[in-house]
Amino acid sequence: MPESKSMKRRSFLVAAIGGPLIGCQWLSIAAGEPQNSLLQRKQSKTPDDSDAFFMADGIPSIKIFIEDTELNTLRGNLRAYVKCRVLENDQTEYRDVGVKCKGAAGSFRSIDDRPALTLNFHKYSREQAFHAMDKIHLNNSLQDPTFMHEILCSDINLAAGVPCARATHARVWVNNRDLGLYGLKEGFDKKFLKRHFTDGTGNLYDGGFSQDIDATLEKDEGQGPDDRSDLQSLVAACRDSDPASRTMRVNDLLDVDAFLTFMAVELMCCHWDGYCNHRNNYRVYFDPTSKKAFFMPHGMDQMFGDTNASILYHPSALVANTLMQNPEWRGRYRDKINELMPLFCPPDTLHQRLDQIHARTRPVLAAMGTTIANDHDAHVKRLKERLTNRAQNLLQQNATIEPRPLKFDGSGVAQLTAWAPKPAGDAILVEDADNGVKFFVIRVGPSRRSADSWRTKVLLPAGTYRLHAKARVLDVIAVTEAAGTGAGIRISGGQRMNKLEGTTKWTKLEHEFVVRNATQEVELVAELRATEGTVWFDVGSLQMTKERSAQHETLSEQH
Repeated sequence: MPESKSMKRRSFLVAAIGGPLIGCQWLSIAAGEPQNSLLQRKQSKTPDDSDAFFMADGIPSIKIFIEDTELNTLRGNLRAYVKCRVLENDQTEYRDVGVKCKGAAGSFRSIDDRPALTLNFHKYSREQAFHAMDKIHLNNSLQDPTFMHEILCSDINLAAGVPCARATHARVWVNNRDLGLYGLKEGFDKKFLKRHFTDGTGNLYDGGFSQDIDATLEKDEGQGPDDRSDLQSLVAACRDSDPASRTMRVNDLLDVDAFLTFMAVELMCCHWDGYCNHRNNYRVYFDPTSKKAFFMPHGMDQMFGDTNASILYHPSALVANTLMQNPEWRGRYRDKINELMPLFCPPDTLHQRLDQIHARTRPVLAAMGTTIANDHDAHVKRLKERLTNRAQNLLQQNATIEPRPLKFDGSGVAQLTAWAPKPAGDAILVEDADNGVKFFVIRVGPSRRSADSWRTKVLLPAGTYRLHAKARVLDVIAVTEAAGTGAGIRISGGQRMNKLEGTTKWTKLEHEFVVRNATQEVELVAELRATEGTVWFDVGSLQMTKERSAQHETLSEQH
């Protein structure tokens, strides 16, 4: 099956100022690189005039002229298109351009204020385009005093391989009224889709305001069905109550790897108002080639706010939550975080990118007033500080050890590794070996009381499991407690029937338990409860087998 361009973008490149990175190449700005080249993305399959526009050094002027009749119509319905004329850099004129106000609660303003605007050059003149783009957005950046969040995070997404609208700046006028510096962002149109996907004719949906994919999302583009059956199928797959069936159905309908990258970048950039955190500011595209859905970020004007924001919790949005509850996919998400970490840590390159943008914007702001420029300097400085803090926090979170999905072979057997001693008193817990065979040893200490153990944690999907071990004991005087007697194996919080006491040869031990949650963290225990003696657990024998589905079974042990 052919891959989308976004899937092909993930190649390993060598950084000019560091080590290997994923999907991008960091370039030095010392040689006077164009403004958007610090993060070099894979070039479009069919380069067009838009590439040169976003790589240009200068900040264009955009002068918008709206006739009185059209202006009054717009005042009556700020969300509806009316005709206007656009003059770029006092040289290039575009006639019959569609214009409307855009934005949500924080950024929406009327046309007579300092509005955020959408310009649709294709709306009334089908052959007209703005540097090979049918649609652009002019953002008033009311919630981003740095004017940099959108550009910086667009660069990060594109470097990570996430389809994302490119961004730059513009100086904007409406009917000769100087509105100042704006963010300019390309629109999600057919040409955008063709730059990122082999086939750009699929359905593209606007997530709207605080809506998940189970809402009646607006279809912006696409030749697919108009009944939203593609969205409904993905919703149904995510809500499938059977874990195995849900995994298969979601994998058929969603590019899981692409979504994990999308989610990782959203959370690493502290996009609190994005899809994963707030079910807001996103687009969904159903690629006709792969037959799978792709998510794309939008509205990245409030980024890196809470630099301690978690990247490890389970987001509330339907698709994100579904993936994070699957042990295998959560493990792949952690791998993705690790792969993307060089984009943020160390923060020096992001700082250099801000310096590069600042060098372009400051002269424009200085021309608007010294106070404006100085205030902007302070905002940029604080953003750099937040990027530094975020880098440190990401390193700390990424170092957090959490259980990984347990991998079973074709026979349903999984080896158990990464055990650690958990002393409860003064017992001796050591690793030993004899003729190449490794053992975990527990020996009762001077206090003549042991409830000590070796433990490991795993993530398991719903099902019935059996824990296996081989052990032998010497001179064990067992203690009987609620959890069990003498030496044995169990899960944390559970009770065991298996036990060894006295002196024995190597003996096989088994402990069966049931996981009924879709995903559950389980701590496995190999222990000794005694007043005297020693137990040896054969490390190679510590295994888990998966028996059968947990559906309709009675939970015999409480975890």
